[in-house]
Amino acid sequence: MAVEPGQLVVVGSLNVDSTSYVAGFPEPGETVTAHGFVVALGGKGSNQAVAAHVAGAAVELVARIGDDTSGDFALGALGRFGLPLAAIERVTDVPTGVAQITVADSGENTVIVTPGANAALTAAVVDAEGERLVGAALVLTQGELPVATIDRLAELASAAGVQFVLNLAPPVPVSSSTLAACDPLVVNEHEARAVGIGADAPAEASLDTWSSLAADAVGRLARSVVITLGAAGAVAASADGTWAVPAPKVEAVDSTGAGDGFTGTLAAFLAEGRTLDEAVRIAVAAGSLAVQARGTVDSYAPRAAVLAAAGLAE
Repeated sequence: MAVEPGQLVVVGSLNVDSTSYVAGFPEPGETVTAHGFVVALGGKGSNQAVAAHVAGAAVELVARIGDDTSGDFALGALGRFGLPLAAIERVTDVPTGVAQITVADSGENTVIVTPGANAALTAAVVDAEGERLVGAALVLTQGELPVATIDRLAELASAAGVQFVLNLAPPVPVSSSTLAACDPLVVNEHEARAVGIGADAPAEASLDTWSSLAADAVGRLARSVVITLGAAGAVAASADGTWAVPAPKVEAVDSTGAGDGFTGTLAAFLAEGRTLDEAVRIAVAAGSLAVQARGTVDSYAPRAAVLAAAGLAE
């Protein structure tokens, strides 16, 4: 099967987010009044698929939803962005996945996820989608799926010589062979510690420290590593080198989904053949733009704006 530049398959979670905006997070037992409420598309898989699509990649999303109104909402939202829906199937007797999000005026957020139909995205689904997957330039997935599904996806991609990117969020116990297939493994600093990168690093470790830790994990843990550090930026390491990309100073309005915007953008530019250091530079710009707007998928800036923010031409 011929591979077109930028052809990317996302196998991932799809949720409907209910987001409340509050002045500050409630303490246990406390009730606070929200000053805003939004229902929107969510889930790391769908967020990253939309981000990659907005960044210019040809994207297919493999996902599962329930036979309910939330599933209808999700399909409508994805259709609005122009993503293909052929690999999104409904399952009966299980609701569409949902996330309950609270965003404080500081821009920080808390998230509670109920997987629902996402649990139906099994290893058998990966096998059934084999032809679609092995025809891609890059396959992207996240830690919100069953571990057996992630492991099988890594195995299939490796056997076919397809670049495999894993955003291990949350940090579920995937196999060592799955980690070894990651190119790159994408984690934030908390997830990095959970998989054995920087477990003893100080809480406020510098970009240079995290760069060294990422470099140490290359070969030992994964083929390449990207560590996101929030407002500080990100670091990356591969056999070709190590890079630290500081983020620009911006006023954060809502950090919800910014990490997914980073990862989807990163995957999009890797799929079209950009180097890891350049793709990380662009992804940091995308994440910085995302935190300046409310919401998840609606906060992702278009390709031209992201490249401009990264100081790069088309």
